[in-house]
Amino acid sequence: MKYRTVVMYMEIGCFVSCLCGWILVCSTLPTEYWTFSEVGSIVLTTSNYYSNLWRDCISDTTGVSDCKDYPSMLALPAFLHACRALAVCAVITGFFGGVLTLVGMKCTKIGGSEIANARVTFAGGITYLVSGFCGMITYSWWASKVITEFLDPNFRAQKFELGAAVFVGWGGSILLISGGAVLTFFSGKEGLPSRTAQACHLCHRADQTDLHAAGHIVPSHSGTAAVLRRQEEPSNEDDSENRPDLQQGHFCLSRENDF
Repeated sequence: MKYRTVVMYMEIGCFVSCLCGWILVCSTLPTEYWTFSEVGSIVLTTSNYYSNLWRDCISDTTGVSDCKDYPSMLALPAFLHACRALAVCAVITGFFGGVLTLVGMKCTKIGGSEIANARVTFAGGITYLVSGFCGMITYSWWASKVITEFLDPNFRAQKFELGAAVFVGWGGSILLISGGAVLTFFSGKEGLPSRTAQACHLCHRADQTDLHAAGHIVPSHSGTAAVLRRQEEPSNEDDSENRPDLQQGHFCLSRENDF
């Protein structure tokens, strides 16, 4: 199987992974079960309290439930505002990461050249990484606060436990981070050449320009340049030793042939 085919299937798998992670992160925003608490020692009088980033809810054993939005936005703590902002950023960046990845994937054939598509995919992978880290910070910060209050013996208010939405968000964030990391690695390897390859390319172009000016290069049908000496000039075996720029050009030409 060719390397391009392997990369194409890898991109499809990473895109599916990131898409599933983004859907899981989005599903946690309207879910009320970020925190959960049960109050009451008798089954008939048990009340369940649960809340999320936007509202507080209560339900009892009779099946009656009621939810109430937070009354004032300005009165909320900075912790809640930061979690809201990070959660929304995770959703938005995940959406744009999906768009960029779809445009740059090899199987869609929407973009231009292979290098341009690889760079677009690289941007999509970075965007997925940002989305995953925003979600991971949100759920980890929320869980840390809930666990700290639950284990604090001096905390006199009602104590809560972690709800199902936090664990779902953790799973979605891991999928986003893992898929975005693999996409970034392979697309960056193809779309962003290393410094050694760039240096060899530049010095080879400079060497070609120098030899063109001296009249020593004749283009061939294979796309490479064959170095020919003028017939009227005598052969000089020590020319390469006296010309360090020619030595550097020959080294870079051999490096390009290796690539």
